[in-house]
Amino acid sequence: MSTSETHPGTSQPPSALLSGRRIRAALIGTGAIGRGSHLPALARLAEEGETEIVAAVDIDATAVEEFCRETGIPHAYTDLEQMLREQRPDLVSICTPPTLHREQTIAALRAGAWVWCEKPPVPTLADYDAVEAEEGKDGGPYASIVFQHRFGSGSQHVRRLLAEQAMGRPLVAHCQTTWYRDTVYYAVPWRGRWATEGGGPAMGHGIHQMDLLLDLLGPWSEVRAMAGRLVHDVETEDVSTALVRFESGAMATIVNSVLSPDEVSRIRIDCERATVELTHLYGHSNENWRITPAPGVAGDEAAAWQDFGADVPSSHLEQLRELVASMRAGERPRSSGADGRTSLELIAAIYKAAFTDTTVRAGEIGPGDPFHTAMHGGAPGWAPVAPVAAQEVSA
Repeated sequence: MSTSETHPGTSQPPSALLSGRRIRAALIGTGAIGRGSHLPALARLAEEGETEIVAAVDIDATAVEEFCRETGIPHAYTDLEQMLREQRPDLVSICTPPTLHREQTIAALRAGAWVWCEKPPVPTLADYDAVEAEEGKDGGPYASIVFQHRFGSGSQHVRRLLAEQAMGRPLVAHCQTTWYRDTVYYAVPWRGRWATEGGGPAMGHGIHQMDLLLDLLGPWSEVRAMAGRLVHDVETEDVSTALVRFESGAMATIVNSVLSPDEVSRIRIDCERATVELTHLYGHSNENWRITPAPGVAGDEAAAWQDFGADVPSSHLEQLRELVASMRAGERPRSSGADGRTSLELIAAIYKAAFTDTTVRAGEIGPGDPFHTAMHGGAPGWAPVAPVAAQEVSA
């Protein structure tokens, strides 16, 4: 029976099964992101009568049992498939390392559960396409990526202004994720490696700001880029820069770095009649946005642009609220499917442009392209070096 049409064991569409009851949620991975971001969001909606957390899964039996005792979650598991069979959750929240996301997401979708997966969604575009192929075609279940910076009153207000071209056409943009990570950070074995982290700061750090930029400006058309390892002894890059042209004609610069002691996350968009700027670090509220009108713009019009409404900060909670609403309506949520893929495709294009010294156009990285199955694309100097066999050494 196809999970795209019905929940396993039923003849009803998935959304109908959620009417008038709490959404049963399970948390996969009990580390820092699960404990610090996903759990509080799920717990808040539980207080509001929307969700109930029925289980948690972790490979460490002691850790997951202690986690469940501390949080009051009734069922602890070390086996995801067993949990899916026994608890039949409606929603699975995935907070594990990127290399596990594809397998765990597909398992949840096949069990009829919607998925809310931490970024980066998967290590490659091929993995993403495999996940998307498992999603429901009409009413779910769907897999949504955690891109919480899209959500909240500030981004919602600016998105509307840009969509309506209230400030004129967007012309020039800057997207900056310049953070600092020292050698201790990279001493963790899975960091800085293609197979386990999926990429460097473009993939693991700057993805949030780039996703928000795309959400505000729409589709991109071409990319040129450079990347380097300037400080850290890692497989991936520790800094990258890119030039991006959008379908609208707007042009942007993007900088992703883990070499910058003065840390900041910033987006600036210069429109014909105003500049919009967001400056923050890990999350934003209304006060982090600034709109500067061009000379000659009427004061009352400029004042209307500044009216962000009630302050709702960007957060996991705000994205989860919208995801739950989509589940109940049987609608595809934002940051899933093609909408979720666009940021991962831009990152793959940045890597390909940087490692091959070419201009990469939207849509060109597909099956048969080496950057479809690996973000390093097998490029000399960037692809992981296979260990030399013992017989080759002796020879």
